[in-house]
Order: sequence, then C-alpha cells, then structure tokens
Amino acid sequence: MNDRADTVWVLISCALVLLMTPAVGLFYGGLVRRKNVLSTIMYSFFTLALIPVLWVSVGYSLAFGTSLGGFIGGFEFVGLAGLDPNLPASAGSKSMLFMLFQLTFAAITPALISGAFVERKRFGAFVIFTLAWSAFIYAPVAHWIWGGGWISQLKLFGGIGILDFAGGKVVHITSGVSALVCAIVIGKRQGLGRDKMTPYNAVLTVLGASLLWFGWFGFNGGSALAASGQAVHALVTTQSAAAAAALVWLALDWSLRKKPSVVGISVGAVSGLVAITPGAGYVTVMAALGIGGLTSVVCFVVTEHILRGRVDDALDVFGVHGVGGICGAVLTALFATSAVTGNEVNGALSGNPGLLGRQLIAIVAVAGYAAVGTFIILKLLNVSLGVRVSSDEEALGLDISQHGESLIEVPIATAASRRTDQRELVAHNAGD
Repeated sequence: MNDRADTVWVLISCALVLLMTPAVGLFYGGLVRRKNVLSTIMYSFFTLALIPVLWVSVGYSLAFGTSLGGFIGGFEFVGLAGLDPNLPASAGSKSMLFMLFQLTFAAITPALISGAFVERKRFGAFVIFTLAWSAFIYAPVAHWIWGGGWISQLKLFGGIGILDFAGGKVVHITSGVSALVCAIVIGKRQGLGRDKMTPYNAVLTVLGASLLWFGWFGFNGGSALAASGQAVHALVTTQSAAAAAALVWLALDWSLRKKPSVVGISVGAVSGLVAITPGAGYVTVMAALGIGGLTSVVCFVVTEHILRGRVDDALDVFGVHGVGGICGAVLTALFATSAVTGNEVNGALSGNPGLLGRQLIAIVAVAGYAAVGTFIILKLLNVSLGVRVSSDEEALGLDISQHGESLIEVPIATAASRRTDQRELVAHNAGD
C-alpha cells in the first residue's frame, strides 16, 4: 500500500473512533433512570469538546513529546508546534494525523469513567476532574506505553518490551480502575437496593453498543496505522472476540435470570471488544474467539457475583473495562505469535514466557498509578468544590438539578418557572 491509501484508512479510523465517545453516552444513557438520562449523555458529549482543546494545546506533547526521565513527554509539541500534516500516521509523533488519531483515544477514555458515578456527581466537579485526570493520569500512561516512556522500554526477563496494540492498558485499565476508585470514594446512590432503578431505555443501550462495535473497527484496525494486512487481521479478530463474548454473556445471563437479556448481550459484546484491544494485531483468529469468550466469563463473574451490591460502580465500568483490559493484556501475553505479526513478537505459548512477566509489571504499574492519582484528584476536589450533589438534587435528578432540562419538559427559561417546575417534578422524579 502507498502513503495515500494509509492516510485515507487512518482518516476513516479517526472518524470511526470519534463516533465512539457519543456512543458511550447513548450506551450509558439507556441504563440510568429517566431523570438522569440527559446528564449521563452530557458527560460523554462534553468530553468530546473538552479533551480536544486540552490535547492540541498541551496534552499531546505530554504524551508524545521527548521523554523526560521516562515518565512524561516534554513540551516541544505544545500547540502542535512542529507537526507535519503531510506525514503518514506511521511516521510517529511528528505526524499531525497520528496526533489526530491519538486525540480520539484521549477523548473516549474519561467518558468511560463517567459510568461509575452517574446520577450523583456535580457537573462542575466532573469538568475539573476530567481535565486533571487527562493531564496527570492519561497523558503519562500514554507516554509510558506508546510515547517511549519507561514501560515501553521494559527489558526484564529478556526479549521484546510489552504489547498494547490499541489501548488495553492506556484506555481500559486506566479508565476501569479509576472508575472503581470513583465509585468507592463518591459512595452509593441513594436508595440503592431499596428503590426501583430500572434502566430508562434499552434501545439506547443497544444503539450505543452497536455504534461502539462499529467504531471499534477504527479503534483496533486503525492502530495498524496503515491500510495493511495487519489492519485486516485486527478487524477479523475484533469481530470474532466481540461475537464470542456476546454469546457467552448472553448464555450466562440467561442461566442466571432465566431469560435472554438484550442489555446483557450488549454488555457482553463490549467486554469482548475491550478484551481483544491489546492483542488484535498479535493473536490468531481462533485465539481471539477464546479471548473474547473467556474474558466474558470473568467480567460476568466479577460484575454479578463479586461487585454487585458491594460497590456502586453504577454501569459496571470496572467490571467490563478494567477487568476486560486486564484479561486482554494477560491473554495477549499468552497468545501473541509471530505467525500473525511476521516478526519475533511471540507470547508465552510460543516460547516467550518473559513477555507475560513484563505485561504483569505494566498492568500493576498502570492500575496502581491510576488508582492513586484518581483518589488524590477526588479528595482535592471534594475539599475545594464538593464532588457529590446534595440529597435533594439527587432525588430530583441531575437533568434538572445540574442542567435545568428534562426529557419530559422544555428547557426552563426563568428562575421563577424553574422553582415551579422543580416542585411539580420532584414527586414524579423521586420514583424514577
């Protein structure tokens, strides 16, 4: 393939991945109560506006600038200085197209975290949290893995460094672990386990999952950075893992609840997409089926039998993205093979057990850093702004209390009408 074909493919992939952030909003929005649908969608849509501003100004440079001690990038790309729009994405950090592709990953990651604290977090606190988390957690981890930082240089146990084809550690482990910390620190929703918390609209969730599945072709296939055989292979493994995981989750859910669940099969598909992300370009198609199916089992057990009722990770972000990312990273280290890559990228089952050791070190480092960093950010925010809405605001619903809007009402024009409308809606919304 020539550079023009490669450029077209990565441009298409940018558009596909960009679609995934509002798709997360739809996926999550269908799972919350009616009084919180708009606020839940808002988290994702707002992130799609906020993160690009941060990324093009300083975030990209922190992630992909010249390494400062292996921890974070320098400042030579601030304001996108020195980037060339004529370079293909495969040229690396000085390519503007590579920057754009990485921007789409940076945008979706904090949106994923929002599923843990829906229905109870102040929007202002979310804004500051997202900026701080993206600058101080996402950018350093992206540098460690993809920007020439210390994890990418790991040589313990001999052989190649670590493998993360499309963001199992950078996107899913960071967001999943951070989501778990958010759920613990912010606390459970009022009435959890007592009040009815039926999802508003499963159609939104299925639509969101479908768009995520669609966009994931750009997420994984685009990570080849070329219109190549590896991109084709990544698409096939992505489809295979998602399908296997969806079927396995459906079967487990059917066995538990005695009925096949539409929401269940949607969540299962996402768990498979997460699982194959770190290894999409490194493992065989049959291995991808196994990775999707096995990860689906582990994610289901964690969400339904370990976390449920103990931690209010409202939309199972840790159970799907955190656990799925960890499983995918470990299984990639087992199943990676040079039969796919055409070079010496082999995993433990192909004679390179050292890769598994390095992957485990990377998993622990990324998870630990994300957990501690998220905890510090939340504690500082809680002291300064307050993270959680008041009891009355939570009962009313975040659509009204945070945004002055509702699915069943037009936007409120005046303070007087807002007070009247809130009194009329509070009894209705309290039961949603």
